Amino acid sequence: MAHVSQDEALLEAFRQNQDIHSTTAAAVYSIPLEEVTYNQRRFAKAVNFGLIYGMGAFRLARDSELTLAEAENYIKEYFARFPGIQAYLDETKAAAKSQKYVETLLGRRRYFPVFGGSMSGSNRQLWLRAEREAINHPIQGTAADIIKIAMLNLHQKLKDRRGQMLLQVHDELLLEVPEDEVDEMRSLVVTTMSQAYKLDVPLKVDASVGQNWLALKD
Repeated sequence: MAHVSQDEALLEAFRQNQDIHSTTAAAVYSIPLEEVTYNQRRFAKAVNFGLIYGMGAFRLARDSELTLAEAENYIKEYFARFPGIQAYLDETKAAAKSQKYVETLLGRRRYFPVFGGSMSGSNRQLWLRAEREAINHPIQGTAADIIKIAMLNLHQKLKDRRGQMLLQVHDELLLEVPEDEVDEMRSLVVTTMSQAYKLDVPLKVDASVGQNWLALKD
């Protein structure tokens, strides 16, 4: 979201290596970053994802302990703090309705023929759903593109090694490697994934090691 929206507050948070959900909580609650509580961060995380994908004040109030008025004010404060996100949402919906498609950063399109009709009657819910999906596609679609690039690059680098990829789960890769190559492979995987695609914010990659999937540890 920081890259596609070019919201300066979001970009700066990433540049400063800040936790984006804590940053959001601090901004909206108007408190210092170090005073953000666990519950405030958890709430901000849910809101970060929810508002981006079309959550309104009614649902925010329903899913939290806020009143409707408090939820409306929270959303107002959120978009005042991150105006680039609001601009991205508005511009993406307008573009989708105009050209009937949106694209990932790598050019993969998703078409929305529903925007060729009217928004009236039974078509209204289809329109609203398409709006949410149009906002979602450039972000999550790009993430899907990037993980596939990382997999292709890693596949090439594994050809002369004993390690192998086993699974891809969303933005996670599971590999099986000999114990005597763990450190080397860990570095290789982190570097390859973090360099898969250049964005205006760093692609942060964490790696865990374990004898099996259940036992993985940092």
